[in-house]
Amino acid sequence: MAEKTSNTKHGTGRQQTPIDPTYAHLPPQALDVERVVLGALLIDKDAFSLVSETLRPETFYDKRHQDIFTAVRELSMEGRGVDMLTVIDQMKKDGTLHSKDDEAYILDLASATATAAHIEYHAKIILQKSLARQLISYASQLQTDAFDETNDIDLVMQHAEGALFELSQRNMKKDYVAISEVIEDALHTIEQSAANEGGLTGLASGFTKLDALTSGWQKSDLVIIAGRPAMGKTSFALSIAKNIAVDAHEPVALFSLEMNNVQLANRLLSNTCEIKGQHILNGQLTDDEWVRLDRNLRSLQEAPLYLDDTPGLSVFELRTKARRLAREKGVKLIMIDYLQLMNANGMKFGNRQEEVSTISRSLKGLAKELDIPVIALSQLNRTVENREGRDGKRPQLSDLRESGAIEQDADMVIFVHRPEYYKILEDEHGNDMRGMAQIIIAKHRKGRTEDVTLRFRGDFTRFENPDDSAPPIGDENDPYGGIISSRVNQSDPVPF
Repeated sequence: MAEKTSNTKHGTGRQQTPIDPTYAHLPPQALDVERVVLGALLIDKDAFSLVSETLRPETFYDKRHQDIFTAVRELSMEGRGVDMLTVIDQMKKDGTLHSKDDEAYILDLASATATAAHIEYHAKIILQKSLARQLISYASQLQTDAFDETNDIDLVMQHAEGALFELSQRNMKKDYVAISEVIEDALHTIEQSAANEGGLTGLASGFTKLDALTSGWQKSDLVIIAGRPAMGKTSFALSIAKNIAVDAHEPVALFSLEMNNVQLANRLLSNTCEIKGQHILNGQLTDDEWVRLDRNLRSLQEAPLYLDDTPGLSVFELRTKARRLAREKGVKLIMIDYLQLMNANGMKFGNRQEEVSTISRSLKGLAKELDIPVIALSQLNRTVENREGRDGKRPQLSDLRESGAIEQDADMVIFVHRPEYYKILEDEHGNDMRGMAQIIIAKHRKGRTEDVTLRFRGDFTRFENPDDSAPPIGDENDPYGGIISSRVNQSDPVPF
C-alpha cells in the first residue's frame, strides 16, 4: 500500500499513515435498491428476463444479495418457477443458506415489495454503483503500482490500459432497434449504390474487378489480408491506401508495427512516383525519376494519410487513437500491419491463441463502433511451404496463423498469392503468371468468393489493374533501370 508521511508529537520519529483510496467513504452502494430488485424477482416470474443482461451476481454489493440472485438465475436458466420457496430450496442445495434468519430475510424481501414495475430502472442504479466500485478498485491498484518504485512504469501503464479496456468491454451494451429503422438505413444504402457508378457502396480500393466483387470496402467490416512473407501483402495494403488517400482523397489511417514511418514514406514515394525502391534507398535517381518525383510529390504530401509506427501497439492504444482520428480527421479506413505484432497487455490469457482471438474480436468491435472498415494484415503459418504442386502452394483459411478466431471474426479474408515466387509460371487455365499476383477472396460474408488477378510491380512495390500497367522503365536486367543521374552535386535543389 502506498504511504504518506506525517509528523508526530512524541519522539523524533515519523509516523507512516497509509493512503486511504476510498477517502474514508463507504464504497458506492444502493442496498435499498438491491432489496427492491430482489423482491421484484421473487414476486414476478417475468422480472428476471428484464434484468438478465444488466445484472450479474457480483453486481450486487451485499454478499447475501449475491447468493439470492445466483439462486434466482439458476432457477430461471433451468426454466423452473421463481418464488420465495423455490429460491430458499435452491440456496439450500447451493450451500448458501446458513440459518433461519436467511430464510426470514428472503420472506421479508418478497413481502416488502409491491410491484416489479420499475425493476429495469432500479437495475441500472445497481449497475452504476457496481461500475463505480470497479473503477475505484482499478484506480487504487493503479495508484499502488505507481508508488512502487520496483515496478517498470511502462508495464504499469500497459496493465492499466488492459484492465480499463477489459472493464469497458465487459460492460458495453447495445439495445435493440426496430426493423423499420434498419430498413430505412438499408434503403438509403441501396439508393447510394444506384447513384454511384459501378454500384459501389463502400470505399473503392482502386482495383476494378476487386471493387466489382466487394462493392468497395464496407462500413463496420473487418477485412483480413494475409499472405506468406515476400508475397507483397504490405505492398498491396499500401497500394490500397494510396488509391484511397492520394487518388480519391479520402482519409486513411495506417498503423504499422513492422516498419517505421520513414520506411513507409519511402514505399509510398516509390509507389506514387514510380521510382524504384533501391534508387530511393541509395538516392541514385535517374533524370526521369527526379521528374516524376517533382510531378507527384505534392499529391502525396497533401493526401489525408495518417501514419503511426508505435511498436507493440496494444488494442487499447489502437482504440484510443482510432477514435481520435475518426473524430478529428474523419478517417474512413483503418489499416493495421500486422495483427500478430499487436498485444493485449494488462489482460490475462492462457496462451497466445487466446490473446490473438481477443485482438481480432476487438478489431471487429472497433470497426462496428466507428462504422468504418478496418483492414488488418496477417501472417500465414508455414504449412503452405510444405505442400507440393500448384494447388498445394495456394493459401487456405486453415493457414491463418495462431488463431482460428481470425477467420471467424473477419467479414472478408483475402490472400495475396504470387505463383511466380514458387516457380509456377502459369495458372490452372494456362494464363501467364509472370509479374502477376492472385488476390484470393477466400471468405466473403456479403458476396461470392473468387480470384482477382493484378499486376505486381516489385520495382515500385505496387499492385495495378492488369490493363493499367505500363511497360517497365529501363532494362529489367539492370537493377538501376538505366543510366544513373545523381543530383547530389548539381546546383538544382533537391525537391524535398
